[in-house]
Amino acid sequence: MLLTALEFLGLVAFAASGALAAVRARLDVFGVIVVGLTTALGGGVIRDVLLGIHPPTTLRNWPYLAVCAGTALVVFVFHPQVARLRRGVLLADALGLGVFATAGTTIALNAGATVYAACLIGMTTGIGGGAVRDLLLREIPLVLRKEIYAVAALAGSVLVAAGHALRLPAGPVTLVAAAVVVSVRMVALWRHWNAPVARGPE
Repeated sequence: MLLTALEFLGLVAFAASGALAAVRARLDVFGVIVVGLTTALGGGVIRDVLLGIHPPTTLRNWPYLAVCAGTALVVFVFHPQVARLRRGVLLADALGLGVFATAGTTIALNAGATVYAACLIGMTTGIGGGAVRDLLLREIPLVLRKEIYAVAALAGSVLVAAGHALRLPAGPVTLVAAAVVVSVRMVALWRHWNAPVARGPE
């Protein structure tokens, strides 16, 4: 139940951030919904493909599609108000990252993946939808840029895997790990922390 609730929370957060990015790119209503769906569901689809779950969970259950499409449509209609909530949008994206990275790791572990594989799959679940979103909008994926993004997702995945190895309660561990991801991401934005980049030619 907790895992499902967190997943839907992450879906709303990612669908909203994806839809807002599509609005800024001047896409029509159909394009906004498609990008919102892709952002919210892309990471989960990649996760299920890697775990051999066919068809992917989000494509077998209509509520996933309905929630994402509805969120994207709301953003399309009320985008001026949503756009003014810049901090809220950034928080929503960080929340989606934390929820999907940790939930993806838990699902991978429950499916029998090794700890190493589960961490990588969890990280990919968190960053996959956003990467596809950026490609659709003809941007360099955020995860490949200097901002702290994938590192935060990986940190959350490692915490979930460590809790699993220590046989700690899965629910509290997932919540704590998701909170760590969100905190790292938001502090990185606030403090302008960046991963190292190569220096340009002299």
